[in-house]
Amino acid sequence: MTPREKERYSRQILFAGIGESGQNRLLRASAVIVGCGALGSFQAAALARAGVGRLTIIDRDYVEASNLQRQWLFEEADAEEALPKAVAAERRLARINAGVGVRGVVADLTAENVAELTGGAELILDGTDNFETRYLLNDFALSCGRPWIYGASVGSYGLVMPVIPGRTACLRCVYPEPPAGAQPTCETAGILNVTASTIASLQVADALKILSGHMDCVEPHITTVDVWSGSIRRIRQPAPNPECPACGKREFSFLGGRRRPPISLCGRNAVQIHERERPLDLQELKTRLEPLGEVRANEFALRFMAPPYEMTVFPDGRAIIKGTDDPGVARSLYAKYIGN
Repeated sequence: MTPREKERYSRQILFAGIGESGQNRLLRASAVIVGCGALGSFQAAALARAGVGRLTIIDRDYVEASNLQRQWLFEEADAEEALPKAVAAERRLARINAGVGVRGVVADLTAENVAELTGGAELILDGTDNFETRYLLNDFALSCGRPWIYGASVGSYGLVMPVIPGRTACLRCVYPEPPAGAQPTCETAGILNVTASTIASLQVADALKILSGHMDCVEPHITTVDVWSGSIRRIRQPAPNPECPACGKREFSFLGGRRRPPISLCGRNAVQIHERERPLDLQELKTRLEPLGEVRANEFALRFMAPPYEMTVFPDGRAIIKGTDDPGVARSLYAKYIGN
């Protein structure tokens, strides 16, 4: 550790749980944050300020004005430019701590790319908004013996659960199937920014324990918090279930490599669709779409207005189509304006 680093992290080093040896481990550590919304943006900022040496931030979405109330790394200019969240986060974190290596990845995490994008990290943090991605993370983390920390928040309520392979129950032990029926989302039930920061703080606290060499200090509990009522509840996490398909039988079905169908995005009246096998030339697409409607494009994404719909297209061929939650309509619009 350099004298400058000792000064920068001096208050963290003074904390007995980390100390100088723990800080040295943090400076050499690596973590992946999947999803850079309300949870992930706070996680990224906190870990960068703590001096975690390498951070990878994976997110498929772009910054919107409605994000700014609770997503901690973004500014109005990011929303005006519709910057991908991973790009905006990487830029901001470089200004917060130039000593941390940050890689922003604009991508949808799938069975095909999960090993490539998360394979080198010691720890995975959940900042996602859907169970399909969480089950994929659960399968991947268990398959390679890597800890990950599940978190979710909506309204004033949130939940945190660490998953330590071989020691705690995994996500599928606790939730064998996704919750049934319509679930509240930030779009339908709202969210307090302090709900997200509370849950993300608890996730980061466990992350710092693990990355500083104190995994034994991670208590296997499921923690629920309601910041409006002030209630906090902790229940003992069960042991791994020998009948669990993932951690018991080690049947990692979500790593099967199937291509994802179109999926609705967290109650936003939007559908993500990925129909192409080859990357897109956004400038060529911009030229082709300009006679048909308003188009804005940069190197990271293209936004096309086709009222009442809005399409945001990424270089990997993925698109987010706002104005519908019907995958069939999304497929039709994709084929009409982008092609098959």
